[in-house]
Amino acid sequence: MVDRRQVIIKVFRKYGHSLGPESLEFLEDLIDRHDIADGDVEFSIEWMAKEYNKQDDAQMKVSLEVLQRVYEAFQNGDGEGAQDHTLLDPDSHLFVIDAFAMPLWNWSTERSTFERAPGPLTSSGTADSRVMAMRNRLNVIKQCVLRNDHFSPSTLPSKDREKLLTLRSTKQLLGRAGDRFLLFGMLTHSKEGKLCLEDQDGLVELDFSQLDQPSEGLFTEGCLALVEGDYTEDGTLLVIAIGHPPCESRETARSIFGHVDFLGKGATTLLEDKQSAARVQLELADLRFFVLSDVWLDRTDTLDGLRKLFDNCMENSFIPKVIVLCGNFTSIGIPQGNGREVRRYQEYFDALADVIASYPLITRSTHFVMVPGPLDITLNSVLPRRPLLSSFASRLKSRVPNIYFATNPCRIKFFEQEIVVFREDLMSRMLRNLVGVKPDVKNDDLKRYLVQTILDQSHLMPINVSIQPTLSEYDHALRLYPLPTAVVLADKYDRYQMTYEGCHVFNPGRFLGNTFTFSAYAPARRESEECVLDASSDDG
Repeated sequence: MVDRRQVIIKVFRKYGHSLGPESLEFLEDLIDRHDIADGDVEFSIEWMAKEYNKQDDAQMKVSLEVLQRVYEAFQNGDGEGAQDHTLLDPDSHLFVIDAFAMPLWNWSTERSTFERAPGPLTSSGTADSRVMAMRNRLNVIKQCVLRNDHFSPSTLPSKDREKLLTLRSTKQLLGRAGDRFLLFGMLTHSKEGKLCLEDQDGLVELDFSQLDQPSEGLFTEGCLALVEGDYTEDGTLLVIAIGHPPCESRETARSIFGHVDFLGKGATTLLEDKQSAARVQLELADLRFFVLSDVWLDRTDTLDGLRKLFDNCMENSFIPKVIVLCGNFTSIGIPQGNGREVRRYQEYFDALADVIASYPLITRSTHFVMVPGPLDITLNSVLPRRPLLSSFASRLKSRVPNIYFATNPCRIKFFEQEIVVFREDLMSRMLRNLVGVKPDVKNDDLKRYLVQTILDQSHLMPINVSIQPTLSEYDHALRLYPLPTAVVLADKYDRYQMTYEGCHVFNPGRFLGNTFTFSAYAPARRESEECVLDASSDDG
């Protein structure tokens, strides 16, 4: 027979809550009152714990009053189960999430879980927040590394235990010259300009003279790496191997931290995610998100290309649910203080509004998301970037009802899926800042290396903040943990698409020239497809 009390305690402890005797007795009474079978106890208590977690006044020590309120809401039919058989409404499950609206969750080494940061966040940040941002990056990945099969021993005795890797700290190097070590830390340069590996205990200089080729990926100053090498009498680490940390799948991370509301739109269980995914596949198989990048509005052929795209949609009775338009929105940057160019910049967006509004069905049915590029006019130039200035958006807002002026990066939550959109010339930035031994690879391998690096690093910009400044209290908006469902890396580099550890990553290409290239993402399949508009032909 199942020990119901232990099941209740275990489930609530998983969500970071402790139960007093009154709350425990109340839950046991509910199980008896509804005659819940032993096999269903954990599922039922999981639902109660999740609903309790959603309450604004939920505390770590479970409140009996809040528990009773959750139960009464369920009895009154307000629970989620009442809506299981209604038709899916994609609009009500579509959210565009601003980088500055995402809650900050810091990693607690004491509790080995995420804790929500108290108080409002600021763009200015503090010295403490800058340190915390770097600690979060290191600790979030380190807990994944230690949970990996190569580092985490099985509870059962086996021969594989002998092959386990053991992470060491830089402070354990002292007095142990000649020994081999595996270290985990950040690649950085010392004051003397020497390449080092830095962790929370110190740093050690790296010697790459014996390393011919690093493992797959791109290694930049500021990225986190696993480095194996021999500690020498000179106090350096003679590197024999360097690699990125292993990537943890979305399912694994969600199974552990499913109760954490990373996006600020409510946490869901893995069971709910599976149910949503099954219904999306069945009922929304034809739904698409179009993603366009480098939509240069200062060129008339770009507007012609958009008209061609909308005409094709109307002719085929195929209206996309979302169209993401990524910058840069002009072919050249706007000089600072040039009033004439700024007025012209606004006229480009007014012309875009007129083009969209000339297709009433698309205007009513499609959600437009505007993501600024590196050359567009926003309030800040550091990451994450603020949306386009509202003064340029007045006509778009008045003529297009479902338009979002998003941050860069931003996220789209669609049912259980999380889609990250990031507009940055990332390939060139990464290649310019490589350190150590440079990889000797071809074009296709570079695309794969870039994708692997970004996802393994769980961060959109794994480059030192001295090279690419970020707002320290919003660094979590660049975090890719848990792994998203899809990541859009809109870049001026060649178009590509690939799936790595279950995460689909694609660059939609540039919406330029006579052949306009963009991507169509299918949520039902969690894949994208290349779309090409030949503006010179009549049939598209």
